[in-house]
Amino acid sequence: MKVLIVEDALPLATVYGHQLSRAGLDTVHVETGTDALARLRKGGISVVLLDLQLPDISGMDVLATIREEQLPVTVVVVTSSGSIKTAVDAMQAGAYDFIVKPVAEERLVTTTRNALERETLTEVVEEVRKPAAGKLQHGFVGSSLPMTAVYKMIESVARSNASVFITGESGTGKEVCAEAIHRSSPRAKKPFVPLNCAAIPKDLIESEIFGHIKGAFTGATSDRDGAAARADGGTLFLDEICELELALQAKLLRFLQSGTVQKVGSDALKKVDVRIVCATNRDPLAEVEAGRFREDLFYRLHVLPIGLPPLRSRGADVLELAKHFLTQFAGEEGKAFEGFSVEAEEALLSHSWPGNVREMQNTIRNLVVLNEGPFVEAGMLTTLQGRAPAPKIQAEQAAVQSVAPQAVPGDRAVAAAAGSWPAITVSLGQPFEQLERQIIEATIDACGGSLPKTARTLQVSPSTLYRKKEIWAEQDEAAVSDDGLSAESA
Repeated sequence: MKVLIVEDALPLATVYGHQLSRAGLDTVHVETGTDALARLRKGGISVVLLDLQLPDISGMDVLATIREEQLPVTVVVVTSSGSIKTAVDAMQAGAYDFIVKPVAEERLVTTTRNALERETLTEVVEEVRKPAAGKLQHGFVGSSLPMTAVYKMIESVARSNASVFITGESGTGKEVCAEAIHRSSPRAKKPFVPLNCAAIPKDLIESEIFGHIKGAFTGATSDRDGAAARADGGTLFLDEICELELALQAKLLRFLQSGTVQKVGSDALKKVDVRIVCATNRDPLAEVEAGRFREDLFYRLHVLPIGLPPLRSRGADVLELAKHFLTQFAGEEGKAFEGFSVEAEEALLSHSWPGNVREMQNTIRNLVVLNEGPFVEAGMLTTLQGRAPAPKIQAEQAAVQSVAPQAVPGDRAVAAAAGSWPAITVSLGQPFEQLERQIIEATIDACGGSLPKTARTLQVSPSTLYRKKEIWAEQDEAAVSDDGLSAESA
């Protein structure tokens, strides 16, 4: 990993190079913004130390080009101007950190190393996300961190023959997950047989799983294979497994242990090769403790657990799913919908989605059938009843100089809704991440908690804001935990 020093003053560039080399870092030097961009486009650079006052183009122009072309580097701005306005401009243009000349060696080395660690982490996260996008996300829509973890788990468990136990609220996609495991497994060319244990009458469920012979009960007019036999060589998916009666749970356990099927009314045993994937929207351990689910069956099935997150925990996936379903249903219904208004996006994001993805499907199909495009307005979302408003986030404030975020040119709706921008105060000498968080959280508050409006105001992607909020929440939780441990030790 190399550090590109963009500095037209050769003595300063030489000093930076020597200091970083002593710290074990590999450096490259150019004197102009044009040369910097040319070098970056060749690749192999992880961090850029960028002077803002260059002889050909400004450093801010270089930053803008890096952002526009999405060049995979982390930028640290080095300037003689220590104003907070410069820090804010650099942040909005995509800089990671900001240091002021003259730069102390310790500060230079520490900041550069931090930038390298950030770039390494970014590369790891992008690498984690790539498989999901490259494999159509296993039938799912969404790229949030909780779903990325699910995609990786699917890929890992698919290679095994061990039983998989999927948990999650109704409508989160448990059957989609089961099918994805089957399609990614060596059994993909064999049958995938789903069976909803809650949708079949109790007196017929045994026959549905294991089959029956002619005359085994009233209505059994011929021999019939059950789901276990039909799934031979493939995957048997038992949805709502906790709905099985205890007596049938014992028979299922015997089947899992022996690998043999005994049809209802028959003494003959048939050997089958089946991989079991099951699912429930209940807490299986609570069902075991309540005596409604056999403990030995639970541990036989609960070998490879996968938990699907509720839609309300998936951040920007809400908008990604809404746009996916809008395109799908508009095509099916012959409607000319192109997207959502800011107010409609806000309504979607603030809804708790108790029915998860299934509720989202029904909501979007409803509005497509009953309305005309080109854009979905908030008033069309008539099925979202009793939704809570989006939470407002208060900005942390220090002291020195006031800054007001600027609205995106042409975004009159945001400016009108926000009114006159309130001032916030921040202090110099803080890490760049703290300055960034204060400004973003203050803008969210000024936009009434609306992340779409905030994203348009700051000219960033809504998904960027969601990722930052997830990171901040984890940091705050870790800080609380550390404080608790410190208090206990004291």
